[in-house]
Amino acid sequence: MKKIVFGILCLFTAMSLSSCSYNSMVKKDENVKAAWGAVQSQYQRRSDLIPNLVNTVKGAANFEKSTLTAVIEARAKATSIQVDPSKLTPESIQQFQAAQGQLGSALGKLLAVSEAYPDLKSNANFQSLQTQLEGTENRINVARLDFNTAVQDYNSTVRSFPANLTAKMFGFTEKGYFAAEAGADKAPKVSF
Repeated sequence: MKKIVFGILCLFTAMSLSSCSYNSMVKKDENVKAAWGAVQSQYQRRSDLIPNLVNTVKGAANFEKSTLTAVIEARAKATSIQVDPSKLTPESIQQFQAAQGQLGSALGKLLAVSEAYPDLKSNANFQSLQTQLEGTENRINVARLDFNTAVQDYNSTVRSFPANLTAKMFGFTEKGYFAAEAGADKAPKVSF
């Protein structure tokens, strides 16, 4: 009789732990998805500003067409890459980050090259768009940090014992992080 009672207690304890860790994983998974939504929102904000910036820059006489073309092409590529929030694998995050990095690089070059055009630099629309882009880049950074924090919390849970048993049973897998891009530790070279 004692063995049966002990077995039932062990079963209830195991079920209780499994239920708590499952619910915790669901909550943390949803938190990661919400953080991902914030990241996407900020990247979309940047993407929405680009056509206005390009149109403003087009008005500058003799502005480098290749620079504008690079920005337009990078924007098209960056907006074509969509990541399903339920599939935030390291590979999908890396692919998304690479496309966004190319766009950021093209924008950086556009803003650097614009320094050679006094009329453009003094244009109120250009100054406003430049300020909005700088603010958006800061928002992107904050959203990425928040996303990485949510992923760290989630990944820690799905890898910890005994939650890892529940995670494997219900298909909870590790999610990818944003990481510094290769060469991010070096200042970019801009030549005119």
